[in-house]
Formats: sequence, C-alpha cells, structure tokens
Amino acid sequence: MKLATFKSPSLEDIRQAAQIIRGEASDTPCRYSRQLSEIAGANVILKFENLQFTGSFKERGALVKLLSLTAAERKQGIIAMSAGNHAQAVAYQAQRLGISTVIIMPDFTPNVKVERTRSFGAEVVFHGETLDDAIILGRQMAQERNLHIVHPYDDQQIIAGQGTIALEMLAMHPDLEVLLVPVGGGGLIAGNAIAAKTIQPQIQVVGVQTKRFPSMLQALRGEPIVCGRSTMAEGIAVKTPGKLTLPIIQELVDEILLVDEDEIESAVRLLLEVEKTVVEGAGAVGLAALIKYSDRFAGRKVGIILSGGNIDLPILSTIVQRSMVRSGRLVRLEVEIRDVPGVLADIARCIGDTGANIVEVHHQRAFTSLPLQFADIEFVLMTRGLEHLQQIMEMLQNKGYKTHWRAIAE
Repeated sequence: MKLATFKSPSLEDIRQAAQIIRGEASDTPCRYSRQLSEIAGANVILKFENLQFTGSFKERGALVKLLSLTAAERKQGIIAMSAGNHAQAVAYQAQRLGISTVIIMPDFTPNVKVERTRSFGAEVVFHGETLDDAIILGRQMAQERNLHIVHPYDDQQIIAGQGTIALEMLAMHPDLEVLLVPVGGGGLIAGNAIAAKTIQPQIQVVGVQTKRFPSMLQALRGEPIVCGRSTMAEGIAVKTPGKLTLPIIQELVDEILLVDEDEIESAVRLLLEVEKTVVEGAGAVGLAALIKYSDRFAGRKVGIILSGGNIDLPILSTIVQRSMVRSGRLVRLEVEIRDVPGVLADIARCIGDTGANIVEVHHQRAFTSLPLQFADIEFVLMTRGLEHLQQIMEMLQNKGYKTHWRAIAE
C-alpha cells in the first residue's frame, strides 16, 4: 500500500499510514495521569511513545517511508541523518526489510542512541555539532554513493506516519482539548496537527521547543534563526525547519511555547518519579510546558506526547542526583572542628544516630581561613529530606559544632 502524492498529507493519507504500520509499530499506551493532573491542575493524558521498540515515535514514519520505496530504491540503499531516534528507527526497519543503511549523526549524539543504531546493522558516520550539519553531509554522501535519502522530518510519508499518534489518542480520548507536541524540524507536530485538526477542529495544537533551539518559532515570526550550541533535548535541536512542515504548522498549529533546560530536567525527573517511565529531554518538553504555563491549561484535558525515551544513563543518573540535592536527600554538610583525635568519630556517631548515611568525607586543613589546629570537614550525606537534615544540624550545633549546608551543585 502506497500513499498518494500530496504537497502535505491529508487525513486519509494518515489513516492509510495507520493501516500500513498496524501490527508493525506499537499502538502505545495512552493513559490518564492522576498525579500529574493534580500537580498541573489539568486533566493530563500521556501518550507513551517512549515505549516503542526503538524508544521513540520515529518508528512510525520510518516504516511508512521504507515501505513506500520501490524495489529499485531498496536495492540502491538508503541514507538518513539523525540525532539518534530517527537513526534507530530507520536502521531497525531497514534491517527487517533487508535494505543497506548509512546513518549520519552529530558528533555528540548520546551513546545509547549510537550503539543501538549500530546494533541494527547500520553504518554510522559522525559529522558536526547539530542535525543540520549531519543533513549537509548526508546530502553530499547520497550523491556520491547513489543512496536514497530518508529525511528525518521533511517528507510526506514521514509526516503521515507520525500523524498516526493523534489518531490513536483521539480514538481513546475524543474530548481532548489540547495536544502538546515536541517540535524540532516539525514532522511530528505537522502530522499530528493535520490529523487532530481535521478530526476535531476545535482542539488546540501547541508545539514546544527548548529556548536554546527556538528555530520553528523564529521562522513563524519571520525572525533570523539564532540557536544555542547544545541542549539536553538534542532530539529537537534543529536549526532548519522543514520546507514541507513549516506551512502546515503556520496553518494548523495554534502556538509554540519555549522551555528552559532546568524545566526540561525537572520534567524528566518528574516522569521518572511519578510515572515510573524514562523519557529523554526532547520527550519531556510537553510536560515541562504544561507545568511552566499551567495557568493557560488549568482545568482542560491535555494530551502530551512523550516522544522518546533514549537517554544516556550518565545523564539520567545526574538528573536523579541533582533532584536528590534539591529535595535535601543528598547534601553536602560542612562542619568546623578542632583538629584533634576523636572528633571525627564523634561527629560520625552523631550523624549515624539520626539515621543518615555518610557517603563521602573530606578533611580541609590547608585551603581554609580557620586558625591552626582547626579544620573543615565536608560530609556528603544521604538523608530523608530537609527536615531530617535540620535535625542533624541541630544535634551537631547542640554539641558545639558549627555547621553549614551547601547544595552539591554550589
């Protein structure tokens, strides 16, 4: 089954795409979140695209696109340019279909995405800092090696495949009032805006970008595109909006909101803690926007696409640790002591008596303004929270020790 050729896909194209991927790409869970609804003051519906086999929504568009290729194009081989999720999806589906694949990735693509792409048999080439750099080399290599380009977002079949998410969400929740969608090059939001607005014209479709890469918003405003160098939402770190996606977004998307890095980090942590689900930075921007702009969504039924879950473990570990710091469960406590035998043991005993765990201990004798025979001891502690930390500090102060609490990140 092949899609008809349109400058932009229609609802019928998206419905055909849904038939194409049925049984091949997962119809992922779409669930109400009671806790996030209470936090945000809205009725929150989550679409778990992070649970696709390759960890993102990209599997949908990749499959539709590859199945649209002719026998000659499949034999020719393909090339794709991706910050990771499109790469994995294309490599996986191409392997299943017996198509030779080359993937161009930015230099700093998370390792988990690189290794999974390679595991599907693709040849991986690194180039540049951003997806835009990879796309330039990809076009050059496509000509040199006579490969068929599978673009990450600026393609009719790709757009139609991504739009199948809205079909599934509205089938389960036809009364959705808002759809929050991550925006990079625009393939995901373009496809879903077509589907959602055609089925339910009154629904509000809202895109979300990181402040460091606001390219789509700038393009819509007719402003020069100015982006940063990096973001934890690397999956939407795109400097060049699609030529096909931009007019669709101009016509159908109600607005685009921007979120900061710390807001994305907080959303990743919240999804892990509340929903027990791992989501990468780009996949968490919808929740970040819901919480940041909660007033405009209050009391409404809001669908959020968790677009991917391919996050490096070191990044996830850092997010968890920083969260523990902010909540007072991981703390750095400085204690001023007289540097004589037995004092360290006394302080350690006091801390242990409160039920806290000592993770690290550092003596500081040289780099201090304290008098001779005095020292600073820095403890890294695991506690039950800020109230527990206050109990520890009061106990030490009652025994005559001066204490000072600092966050790990200070």
